[in-house]
Amino acid sequence: MSTTIRRTALNFPIGMELRTPPRRMTRERMRWYVDLLPTVEYDDGLVHSGAGTIHDDDAYAISQGFPGIISDGMISTNWLSSMLFDTFGKDYLTGGKLRTRYIASIYEDQVVVCVAKVTFRTVAEDGSTEYRFDIWCEDDTEKKLTVGEATVRCSAG
Repeated sequence: MSTTIRRTALNFPIGMELRTPPRRMTRERMRWYVDLLPTVEYDDGLVHSGAGTIHDDDAYAISQGFPGIISDGMISTNWLSSMLFDTFGKDYLTGGKLRTRYIASIYEDQVVVCVAKVTFRTVAEDGSTEYRFDIWCEDDTEKKLTVGEATVRCSAG
């Protein structure tokens, strides 16, 4: 069972999958994460770059055994978090948890889909619903790249 996100009724049965549309990992997107820390440190309104890393310097990434730059793992975690926020809104922010592990590198131009599979659902006496998910990012061959677990408690009404 599969569906796209942004459903209006939050009655997801166990086994249902929420999926995002495919998204391409671009070099520009990868740079945003690498440049964030030095830019914040300078705090002068300009974008600053630090020393080359496996996330932004092809020669350095290759010297470390990669075929090219790889994305920072927080990008896929943020994409998973965004999927949960798009689906559950404020309930995710106030009653959600997300834990991820990076199990395979995501390369430039690789296509990524975020998935959350309902593994548990219960309705409390107050009418709130708790969902638990196996959550992951996969490539266009369904190879898992980032995996984890998520919990969201949805308020009643």
